[in-house]
Amino acid sequence: MSVTAARGFLASGVSAGIKESGDPDLALVVNRGPSAAAAGVFTSNRVQAAPVRWSRRAIADGALAAVVLNSGGANACTGPAGEDDARVMAEHTARAVGAEPGHVAVCSTGLIGVTLPMDRVTAGIDAAAARLSEDGGVPAAVAIKTTDSVHKTAVAAGPDWTVGGMAKGAGMLAPGLATMLVVLTTDADVSAPVLDSTLREAVRTTFDRVDSDGCMSTNDTVLLLASGASGVRPDPAEFAEAVHNVCRDLALRLVADAEGASKEIEVRVVGAASEQDAVTVGRSVARNNLLKCALHGEDPNWGRVLSAIGTTSAAFDPDRLDVAINGVWVCRDGAAGEPRDRVDLSGREVTVTVDLRSGEAAATIWTNDLTAAYVHENSAYSS
Repeated sequence: MSVTAARGFLASGVSAGIKESGDPDLALVVNRGPSAAAAGVFTSNRVQAAPVRWSRRAIADGALAAVVLNSGGANACTGPAGEDDARVMAEHTARAVGAEPGHVAVCSTGLIGVTLPMDRVTAGIDAAAARLSEDGGVPAAVAIKTTDSVHKTAVAAGPDWTVGGMAKGAGMLAPGLATMLVVLTTDADVSAPVLDSTLREAVRTTFDRVDSDGCMSTNDTVLLLASGASGVRPDPAEFAEAVHNVCRDLALRLVADAEGASKEIEVRVVGAASEQDAVTVGRSVARNNLLKCALHGEDPNWGRVLSAIGTTSAAFDPDRLDVAINGVWVCRDGAAGEPRDRVDLSGREVTVTVDLRSGEAAATIWTNDLTAAYVHENSAYSS
């Protein structure tokens, strides 16, 4: 159930001493081939961490042999020293696993503006390289956690080929193209161009539809590596479905583990004139703090949904808007519908359905409620 579910991959996770807690904080994922095809998507934040800039260059030729990841420090906004540290991480990993530095991606997560303790990082890379194994997927997933309460892995099986993955993320979840740190692997024989198009489409409708708190990270990275170890060239549609399913599974795990969340909220927008309209409306509803507070308090306040819709440029008639909360159509034709006391919000899962009645397009955005625990998580200490 992780990055080593696919054949041809080894992984490990160790405690390098980057975190003061002594918890695991450095991971390696190594592709033993025979293929080294890879693709990646990254944050669209204009402030980008040194590892993101390094990894963009490393994957430019569509090949990766390894990924080194650390938690406990983002290596973002660290100037020329941070650029040097990202390069050193790639070069040290390359020597440790027998690869070219230009085929090593670097991922970091943690506090922005703090340089990494490179003596510990390089020692950790050596330790992780010594522990690489086919059973190292879970330790690797554990090592990339920051404020995550659980490690996150997923897998989808095709006919004699597999797609696996791991992710970290519990805050700053409002990405453009990607979310936090994600490594996906497959033993299918797939070319880099196909990996790229498949990954971008999967991310577009999964990670890019997660909008937990409206905050975009400087380090967001999603990588997809193919070893070709199965020797099977999959049906493109079947492969795309498997990659999408793993991405969706991991995206929902991110929402479920969002800092302080007590509700997992699915915002479904239907009847839109275009998919972009549906996404715009869904994201506006998902980012409405008043609604997120109301749902935390188990108040089906549909007026806040309409207010959020009204801030967008989407095509709709305000007098034809319908809204359902957990299946109860509390708003019909832009006014009160079924009695709100019929809405059961006692459970963790909440579905808000918006019908714009303006077309046939639809989209889903995933978010969570806004709680006192979230405020505490992000105010009591730096994260």
